[in-house]
Amino acid sequence: MKSMTGFGRGNVTGEAFNVAVEIKTVNNRYLDIHLRLSQELAPLEMNVRKLISSRLSRGRVDLSVSLERTGSSTYEINRNLIGGYINALRDVQREFNLAGDVDLNTLTRLPGALGQARSGIDEATTEGIMRAIGEALDDLEKMRAVEGAALADEMRVRLSKIEAEIPIIEDAAAGIVDAYRQRINKRVTELLARNDNQLVELDAGRLAQEVAYLADRSDITEELARLHSHLEQFRVTIETEGEVGKRLDFLLQELNREANTVLSKSTEIAIKDAGLVIKAEVEKLREQVQNVE
Repeated sequence: MKSMTGFGRGNVTGEAFNVAVEIKTVNNRYLDIHLRLSQELAPLEMNVRKLISSRLSRGRVDLSVSLERTGSSTYEINRNLIGGYINALRDVQREFNLAGDVDLNTLTRLPGALGQARSGIDEATTEGIMRAIGEALDDLEKMRAVEGAALADEMRVRLSKIEAEIPIIEDAAAGIVDAYRQRINKRVTELLARNDNQLVELDAGRLAQEVAYLADRSDITEELARLHSHLEQFRVTIETEGEVGKRLDFLLQELNREANTVLSKSTEIAIKDAGLVIKAEVEKLREQVQNVE
């Protein structure tokens, strides 16, 4: 199991270039890739996206690539910019009758007058960039694995707390039938008591029917069985490699559903207290699962 949060770097040096890559990921429901590439590297965008998609399945991904040329460079002259600048200066000279000449130093300091020629990305540079991205992804996945292991440890603690509440519910549920019988017997007897304090004898058969009806409505045997099953599946899933976040989220929905049903079926204080503890732990687990790939 891996976390969706992580950071990685990759650096590759070639004969005529240095490339540095940084990649950062945070949690997201889907794979959401954001690239910071220069215009020169735009032709590589599709291949970069394919490489990331082959390694990651969920999360927001922010990747930046910095390319430095270390070989000999050629420069291009921005003739339109320089020509327009000189013409504007001559117009100023004529309009205001000024003397002076435009020198080379002035032109070279003009922003955008000279720019490094872009000769495209050759095969060696392309290979270096993709290798640097691969190294950054390796670094990222190591961190995500470490974060995932820490999340798994925290989740096991939460699961143990939930499992500790189930025997409390089972013990309380075992005495529900007798509790209902005593409660009904006491209540009906009080209502039918005569003024002379003589009690009406209750029909044992009818009382048993009422108790059975209430016990059936409050039976949580199936819910407890499903709680056990979901907890076991959750434990197995967090030990599984690959994308497990969506499955864990589904199991938490089911755990929460069973806890709600247990709470709605019972009026026993012990059961309600245990059910509320389970729901609280499920919510804490849900926060952790939001960061699982």
